[in-house]
Amino acid sequence: RSVRQSVAEHRVLRLRIRDLDGRIVYADDGTTSGVDDNSTKAARGAVVTEITRLDADAFAERKVARPGPRVVEVYEPLVSAGHRVGVLELYLPYAPIAADIAQGQRMLAIVLGCGLLALWLCLIGISASTSRRLRRQVAINAFLAEHDPLTNMPNRSQFAHRAAAAIADATADRPTAVAVIDLDRFKIVNDTLGHRNGDQLLVTLAERLGSRLRDGDTVARLGGDEFGVVLPFVHGPGEAVEVLTRLRQVVAEPLDIDGLPLAVEASIGFALAPDDGTDVDTLLQRADVAMYVAKRDHLGTVHYRADHDQYDAGALRLVAELGAAIECNELLLHYQPKADLHSESVTALEALVRWNHPERGLLYPDAFLPAAEQTELVEPLTRWVMRQAFRDLHELDPQGTLAMAVNVSARSVTRPEFVEDVLRVLEETGTAPERVILEITETALVADPARAAQTLSLLHDAGVRISIDDFGAGQTSLGYLAALPITELKIDKTFVLSMVDDERNAAIVRSVIELGHSLGFTVTAEGVETTQILDRLSDACCDTVQGYLLARPTTAVRLPAAISDVARMLRHGARPLPD
Repeated sequence: RSVRQSVAEHRVLRLRIRDLDGRIVYADDGTTSGVDDNSTKAARGAVVTEITRLDADAFAERKVARPGPRVVEVYEPLVSAGHRVGVLELYLPYAPIAADIAQGQRMLAIVLGCGLLALWLCLIGISASTSRRLRRQVAINAFLAEHDPLTNMPNRSQFAHRAAAAIADATADRPTAVAVIDLDRFKIVNDTLGHRNGDQLLVTLAERLGSRLRDGDTVARLGGDEFGVVLPFVHGPGEAVEVLTRLRQVVAEPLDIDGLPLAVEASIGFALAPDDGTDVDTLLQRADVAMYVAKRDHLGTVHYRADHDQYDAGALRLVAELGAAIECNELLLHYQPKADLHSESVTALEALVRWNHPERGLLYPDAFLPAAEQTELVEPLTRWVMRQAFRDLHELDPQGTLAMAVNVSARSVTRPEFVEDVLRVLEETGTAPERVILEITETALVADPARAAQTLSLLHDAGVRISIDDFGAGQTSLGYLAALPITELKIDKTFVLSMVDDERNAAIVRSVIELGHSLGFTVTAEGVETTQILDRLSDACCDTVQGYLLARPTTAVRLPAAISDVARMLRHGARPLPD
C-alpha cells in the first residue's frame, strides 16, 4: 500500500526489492527477472546512485519504443539485525530536482545580476570620484609646474616662457628689459626670525611687487630671495631704471613680520633685449652680473655693461682644468722681492702663482684666479702655493733671513679648517711661522669680520705674520685695524702709481703710512715703478717697497741674482731695471 501510494503520488516511479543474488523478489510493476550490475555492488554494501531514464535498458534492447522520463536510480543495501539481506532498487522522479535546480539558478542569476549592478554602480561612483580628483590634481600640478608654491608667483620656467615671448617682440626702439631683484641681507632675517617668518616676508614682498607692475609686465620668483622681472616695450634704459626703482622703493616700504617692524632693501640688475642679448639665458645671466655689481657697490639699480662681466666661458674651462693642473704640477711660482728702505736690503719675497698651460702657454693669475676663488679649488691651490713657496724658501735662504709672503683669498680666511691647513704645511716643510706673511685683502675682513678675526688671531698666536693687502681700496673699518692682530699694511698700488702726478693720492699714501706707524704696523708700498715714486715713499718714511723698479717677479733660479741687483740698486741709487 505504501508503495502504491508513493507511486500514485509520483514520489516513487518504480520500486524493486532484490535478494543478495540480484533476483527480484518484489516489484511494483510486476517484473520478476533481470540482474543489474549496480544491484551486485549494493549487495556488497555500496550505495549506488545515478541519473538515467526510466526503462533505459529496455529501450536499449528495443523492448520499448522510447525511454521514460529522467529519474534518479538508487541501489541501497537492505540491512536487518546488522546483516545485509537484500537490495532496495528505487527510481525517483528527477523533475522536482530539475525544478529546484532551475529555481536555484534563477535566484542565483537574480542575485548575481543585482550584485553586478550594485558593483557597477559603485565602480561608476568610484570612477567619477577618482576622475574628479585626478582632474583636480592635474590642474594643481599644471599650476605648480609654472608657479612658485610659496608665493603663487610664476616660477623660473614660466618666467622663461614669458620673457622669451617679450624678447621676440623687442626692437632697438622698444626694447624689453629683463631684471633680477635680490634682497639684501635676507639671510640675517632667516637666521634671526626663523625660516617661517622669512617665508612670510617673501610672500608679502611678492604681493607688493605684483600689485605695482604695469599691464603686461611679469614678476616671478626665481628661487630663494631672488625675483625676476620682464618689462616689455620700455623706452630705453631710462624708463627701465624708473620702473625698477619704483619696485625697489616698494620693497623698501616698512612691513610688520610677527609683530616686528622691518625695512628690507634690494639690489637690482637688468639687461635690455636686443642690445644686451637676444635669448633669455644670456639676458638673465647679464642681469645677474649687473645685480651683483649693484649689491657690491651699493648702487640700487644697475644696467649691465660688458666691463661688469669678469668671467667668460674660457675662464670657466680653465677652472675645470685647474684641478688636474695642480695634480700634474703644471703650476709654478714666481717671486718678487720686497725691500726694506731702512736696511737697504731684501727682507721678504712674495709668491705669485703662474700656470704653464700645455695649450695656452704661461698664464698669469688674472686669467684663472677670479673664477677659481668662487669654487672649492681655491683651497687645494692655496695649499699647493704655500707648500711650494716654503720649500723654495729653504733652498733660497737656508740661513732664515728672508720671509715668504703668500696671498690668501677671502674664502680661505672664513673657512674653519684654514688655520689647520697652514699649520700642517708649516710642519710638513719645517718652516718657522715667523718667516711666513699671509697677505689678506680687505674683502676678507668685510665679508665675515667675526670669522676672519678668529682665524687671524689663531694664526697670530702661532707666530704667523698678517698683512692687509691692497689697503685703501676696500671698506675696512679703522676699528678692525685696532682689534685685529695685523703686522703689516700694503698700500694699494693704484694710489702709489699716481702719487707723483696726483697730490690727493700722495696725501692718501702719506696718511696710510702715518696710520700704520701709529698702530705699530710696518707699511709696504707696492707698484713702485719709478725713482720719483721711490723717493716720495722714502721721504714719507715708508718701511718696505715692492715693484718693477726694484725687480719683476722671476723664477726661483733667477731670484738670487735679482736680490743682489735690488740690494746694489738701493745702496748706489735707484735706476729702472730692464724688462
